[in-house]
Amino acid sequence: MQSNKTCPLVEQYLDYLIVIKGRSKNTIFEYRTDLLMFFKFILDSRKTSIINTNFGLVNLAFIKSITLNDMYAFISHCQTTQKTSAGTKARKIVSIRQFWKYLKAKAHLIDNNIAEELETPKLPKRIPKYLNLEESVRLLIECEKYPRDHCIITIFLNCALRLSELTSLNIEQVGNDVLTVIGKGNKERKIFLTPAAKKSINTWLYIRNNLSTNSKALFISRNSGRITTRAVQNIVKKYVISSGLDAAVISTHKLRHTAATLMYKYGKVDLRSLQQILGHESVATTEIYTHIDEHQLQSAVNSNPLAMMFN
Repeated sequence: MQSNKTCPLVEQYLDYLIVIKGRSKNTIFEYRTDLLMFFKFILDSRKTSIINTNFGLVNLAFIKSITLNDMYAFISHCQTTQKTSAGTKARKIVSIRQFWKYLKAKAHLIDNNIAEELETPKLPKRIPKYLNLEESVRLLIECEKYPRDHCIITIFLNCALRLSELTSLNIEQVGNDVLTVIGKGNKERKIFLTPAAKKSINTWLYIRNNLSTNSKALFISRNSGRITTRAVQNIVKKYVISSGLDAAVISTHKLRHTAATLMYKYGKVDLRSLQQILGHESVATTEIYTHIDEHQLQSAVNSNPLAMMFN
């Protein structure tokens, strides 16, 4: 049996997501991975891929033969055999549901969308880990002598960018007071620069503009090309460790969490404004930053007018 490593229907769906929906490369990669993993599971369970997984068998007739029980069996397999996390499991369910929705509502290839009944497990709300104000200052001081690295960490902590957004920044996206960011789905948003962010960017640009490079990238590597996401992760990890912080906990994304948390906690930013700064599609995603620390809880309890009676 000749191996066919792609599924035409899946690729058509992914083309639709790219062209019509403007989904990012990361989203496309995740959807492709989830769907091919699902179809491989079905093929294996029916013993039709003994030697190599032949996705050429995944035609419309094959898809119509899939039942809701098959979908639940796959989710169970992910949990018991693959030891998939709750978040990843929920994402795989969404991938399946969206594909079946496309087949019925957009491609008009099926009459019955059985995946509509596929339930997504309720995920526990996780309070995002973040640096407190003192730890954030310590991290910034640690990298102060290195303009590029200091600028990277300053932008994370002041502008709450995603890692991919930071590495994709070009010089032309930096204005006098505003940073133009291209986020998920190629959606553009503008973030006002703080005095600290402007100072660090100007300091880095003074050095950056005197380097020999043809790159348009704001941040470049030693070989004068655009800095990679892995390089930025390593930079952040290095200073997290030298600052005496836990590198197993604090990542580039945790710096984004930190910025959002500090804005909400100290700046009294409303959720809608924070949603716009972070580039979230849903305000429900932004709500995780409204977590309250123990000092705030104690202060809230003590604010009760009855708190000091009979004391």
